[in-house]
Amino acid sequence: MTSPTLKLAPATHAAGTVVLPGSKSISNRALLLAALSAGTTHLSGLLNSDDTRVMIAALQKLGVALGTRADKQLQVTGSARWPHTEADLFLGNAGTAFRPLTAVLACMGGAYRLSGVPRMHERPIGDLVDALRSMGCVLAYEGNEGYPPLRIAQGQLDLSHPVRVRGSVSSQFLTALLMAAPLAARSQRRDVRIELDGPLISRPYIQITLNLMRRFAVVVRQEGWERFIVSADSCYHSPGSYRVEGDASSASYFLGLGALAGGPVRIEGVGGDSIQGDIAFAEVVEAMGADVQREAHALVVRGRPVSEGARLKAFDLDFNLIPDAAMTAAVLALYADGPCRLRNIASWRVKETDRLAAMQAELARLGAQVEATDDSLTVHPLAAGQWREAEIHTYDDHRMAMCFSLAAFGGVSLSIQDPGCVAKTYPEYFDDFQRLLRC
Repeated sequence: MTSPTLKLAPATHAAGTVVLPGSKSISNRALLLAALSAGTTHLSGLLNSDDTRVMIAALQKLGVALGTRADKQLQVTGSARWPHTEADLFLGNAGTAFRPLTAVLACMGGAYRLSGVPRMHERPIGDLVDALRSMGCVLAYEGNEGYPPLRIAQGQLDLSHPVRVRGSVSSQFLTALLMAAPLAARSQRRDVRIELDGPLISRPYIQITLNLMRRFAVVVRQEGWERFIVSADSCYHSPGSYRVEGDASSASYFLGLGALAGGPVRIEGVGGDSIQGDIAFAEVVEAMGADVQREAHALVVRGRPVSEGARLKAFDLDFNLIPDAAMTAAVLALYADGPCRLRNIASWRVKETDRLAAMQAELARLGAQVEATDDSLTVHPLAAGQWREAEIHTYDDHRMAMCFSLAAFGGVSLSIQDPGCVAKTYPEYFDDFQRLLRC
């Protein structure tokens, strides 16, 4: 059956207010930490999406006591060990569920199987598995070496030496080890030392992890960004309540919208007080010529409408710290006054799809000249009259669908294939986007 498409007419202006959904990265971390904590945690502002639903379903299957979910709220009563020591868990394409649960269950011990959609079985997990095996955990691949599905069995933890893990493929491997480390440290009455092999990408996501762990009473000692120590007496305790802030990655689309369409566009749920690294995308649109006002929990963006002939300023930037938001910058580059280069984005290749290849293909479909290397993308802008009507392929990748909505300002009609893929993190995205176009 052919996937449904969403047709977007040429857009000229946008303004209004959008309230962001909860952060996916924070929601799934908070759910897991609450499930591991002594006491009951009242979570509010939770994202309601495919990725959080698979995490909640997994916790329920593992016997974690969850209240009735209502209006982005959930009550979680946790413990350092979960009732069910055997389970077959389906985790979709949610890396923020799959990787941390792998580490936690491997350290708890039991008989577990973790699987996902076909794309998840193409996303590497070998570095995390190797690190867990070095701790004495027992994990086996069901299919291709280095990739899910996984089976976990009872092991014998050994913390006599540092745990080493690469940080250059995905920061989620380090996040998973950090979140699981208090379980191992307390059970063995020994500090857990985690050391990085090589550089660390997406460092702001590790900052989120460390911040959340502090809120749940575990303080990780750092020796720069090379070594992390979790003490033997570490134990998660509920903070009582925790509110999830809005999703900063999703804010990037509306920051881009305001920059292209004049605005003002007010973005509520995330602002100057955010703990998320993707809030730095506000600096990118400012460098491209937009004005951004920051409040504690909101952003207001204004730009000069490209429909009236304005051009954004070209850029050459390193996006290692904000790879998800970088996809928005790649589409904004179509409206720039010169070629734009996105550097240090090799992690795109192991996301929900190979985003480097997908972005190059879809930008070219609109008529753009695009050059890609292993870790960079150079996008040449399109002048009026150069844009092609196109049907954008989204590759079952929510961020492909959302960032290409901004191509609606090129003066030609646009179709987005499978717009429902945004349910992974932002089910109401196109409703919110089109409402702002009508303001």
